[in-house]
Amino acid sequence: MLRDGHEERVLVVETHGAPPPPRRKRRKPRAAPPDSEPRSLPLGRATLVRAFAAFDEEAAAGRWLERVTAEEEAIDDLVAEALTALNQALHAHAVASAEPHPQVLAPERAVAARLGYGSGQQVAVGESSEAREVDLRAGTSARRRRDDELRPQERVAAVLGGRERLDVCETLLLRARADLDAGRTREAALQLRVGMEALLAELPGALDDPDHEADMAAIESRRSESVKLAESALSGDLHSDATAGLADLLSICERVLRRRRILSS
Repeated sequence: MLRDGHEERVLVVETHGAPPPPRRKRRKPRAAPPDSEPRSLPLGRATLVRAFAAFDEEAAAGRWLERVTAEEEAIDDLVAEALTALNQALHAHAVASAEPHPQVLAPERAVAARLGYGSGQQVAVGESSEAREVDLRAGTSARRRRDDELRPQERVAAVLGGRERLDVCETLLLRARADLDAGRTREAALQLRVGMEALLAELPGALDDPDHEADMAAIESRRSESVKLAESALSGDLHSDATAGLADLLSICERVLRRRRILSS
C-alpha cells in the first residue's frame, strides 16, 4: 500500500520463472560447454492499482481506457506514475536492507507495459478484465533526444579508455536529480549542496562561452541559498517555495553540465 495524501495505491509485485533458492553450501563449479545457452532470467511483473480512482461500472472503466490509450501524454503520465511507485518501493527496500546499490528502473527496461482495469480480485494478482499493451520504445522520447545530443557511448568509451575523467559534481548532481524526481526533497537538497560546491570547484573555466560564464555566476550568487536549503532539509520537509528553488538551482547546474558535454564533444 502506498499513500500520497488521500490517494491510495496498491503495488503488486510477482516474479515468474525464478530459479530455486540456493543451497546453503556453495556447490563445486561444473564444466560448461562453450556452446551452451545461458539460463533464462526470471521476469518480474509489477502492477500498480489506483485504489483511489475506482469505477462505479465497467462501462466507465472502458471509456477511461479508450481515452487514455488514445493520448500519448496520458500514457506517459500513467507509466511514469507506475514507475515512480515501483522505484519508491525499491528505494525503501534498499534502505531497510542496507543495500548500497539500489536499482532504479526506467521505461526502456520494461519488457512490456499494459494499461487496463479489472475487479479487485483480478488486480490483486496482476490480472485485468481488459488491457492494452503500449509500446514504450516508439516515437522520439525526451530521453532519446537527450542521448542523441550527448552521444553517451562516445564518452563511455573515452572514460573506460582512460582518455577522460568523470567529474565528482556529475555523480552528485545525478543523485540530486534522482532524489528530486522521486519526491525525496530533503535528500535532493543535501545532494545539491555538495554537488554545487563540486561544480564550482571543477568547472569554473571549462568553456570559453558567455552562457557558461553567466550560469556559473548565477550558481555562485545563489550559493547561500543552497546552504539554507540543506539546513532546512536537516530540520524537516521543505515547503513548496523551497522545493521550487531547489528545482531551479538543480536545472541550472544540469544546464552547465549538458552544455559542457555538447560543446566539448
